Amino acid sequence: MVRGLQVYGLLSQKKTATNKPIFFVLLPTNFFAMKIDKVDQFFEEFKNAKILVIGDVMIDCYLTGKVSRISPEAPVPIVNVQNRSYRLGGAANVALNLKSLGADPILCSVIGSDSKAKVFYNLMEDCDLTSDAIVPMYGRRTTIKYRIIGNNCHIVRVDDERVQQLKEREKRQFLTTVEQIIDHNEIDALIFEDYDKGLFSKELISEIINFAHKKNIFVAVDPKEKNFNNYANVNLFKPNMKELSKGLHVEENAELTLDEIHELAKDFAIKQNIDKVMVTMSAKGIAFYDRQNDHFYHQPAFHRRVSDVSGAGDTVISVSTLFLLKNHTVEETCLASNLAGGLVCEYVGVVPINGAQLKEEMARNLK
Repeated sequence: MVRGLQVYGLLSQKKTATNKPIFFVLLPTNFFAMKIDKVDQFFEEFKNAKILVIGDVMIDCYLTGKVSRISPEAPVPIVNVQNRSYRLGGAANVALNLKSLGADPILCSVIGSDSKAKVFYNLMEDCDLTSDAIVPMYGRRTTIKYRIIGNNCHIVRVDDERVQQLKEREKRQFLTTVEQIIDHNEIDALIFEDYDKGLFSKELISEIINFAHKKNIFVAVDPKEKNFNNYANVNLFKPNMKELSKGLHVEENAELTLDEIHELAKDFAIKQNIDKVMVTMSAKGIAFYDRQNDHFYHQPAFHRRVSDVSGAGDTVISVSTLFLLKNHTVEETCLASNLAGGLVCEYVGVVPINGAQLKEEMARNLK
């Protein structure tokens, strides 16, 4: 052993059949610590980055308990509820992910003027998120998703919501709120988190993007089907494979090759004047097209014990936005996004990324 160096990847201690010498890679003993320091520098850059998250918000409610019998009224299990918990969901989960990474998020959305809105406000306060840009609207229902879990099995989900488009007066009110937030804060990036709950329209999207451009704000989009083609002139567009297929009218169950995904992403980026398109592909990893450099990159997925995929997209748009905002490479951005999205899938329910855990994983996998 040479002082200060260690053998990395030892293959054999014997001579080969041809008596050729075996060469070993020698790395500094503090190699992993060096990578930790590099990753720490990444996350240090995220501190106090002010990110405006605009999108549909909701409450995720988890009813967990035990099942010991079947209902006599219908062939369904009876869940004896032993625990009830509430979490922030939708665009609010994006804000939580950004906060976990050290950024300073401002959440902007609409909710109802109902009893569930009080639960939402309390959750925001508990998570130390400002509600200054949350606009309550009379007659609107605050979305809440109930997930009923019995004996550790997800039995059913109940969505208590009413999807309705904003009226013209409400659009003006909401746009004014967005513009005031941007005018009174030094916003570094803006994320559209679209869950197709009625907040966004073609006109509202266009006006917000135009206003953001005047302020030189980085714009990222996590789309859904309805407004898929209404986002143009943005810096980052991040659909998953299902959203890409529906948005571009590709057969949903079609097994697309990487070359085909490359062509779809490139054509869409050129058509919509989008700088970067990131496609999340679950177990197949991430495909990334950079229009400015005409560069396509594929990041394979890492093996995970997946418990729940809920909220993984929220995590990926948060991580990728921060990395690209701070001018990190495509490879670094895709690695961090892939790791983060996989990590949150190991937990039951919607949870934000654990910053310390992501740092360690990045240090282990960073080249």
